[in-house]
Amino acid sequence: MTKKENEFEDKLKNFDPESRMQGTENHYSDEKFWGKMMKYGKRAGKTTVYYSLLLFYVAKSPKVPKSTKMIIVGALSYLIFPLDLIPDFIPVVGLVDDAGVIAGAVFKVISHIDDDIKNKAKTKMNTLLGVKFDAEEVDKRLV
Repeated sequence: MTKKENEFEDKLKNFDPESRMQGTENHYSDEKFWGKMMKYGKRAGKTTVYYSLLLFYVAKSPKVPKSTKMIIVGALSYLIFPLDLIPDFIPVVGLVDDAGVIAGAVFKVISHIDDDIKNKAKTKMNTLLGVKFDAEEVDKRLV
């Protein structure tokens, strides 16, 4: 290996994602996440909201590695960031980019989505959207 490659390897070995995520509350916070869910939840669609909740609960799991949590924080940060590729207030297409980022993140972390996390997301869906949510069809896509 070259000297640069060795230096890069050392940086990777000593990289601490937790400390890097500290101070990102300007971009992500649970309060901003729930605010976005309340404001745009019905417009975003049930699948996007459900996937967002899956990500939220996966990130809260102590069993999930830091690298996976970084993927989730990045996706949820994009979801709540007010300046998107396509602004959220634009009818019909405003939340399409958010949905794509969320779906991509779900499929990156799918191995960490267990029945407990699915149940938490389903329960929250029922209270958040005020309707009984049947995730059977959506869950089939996760297998």
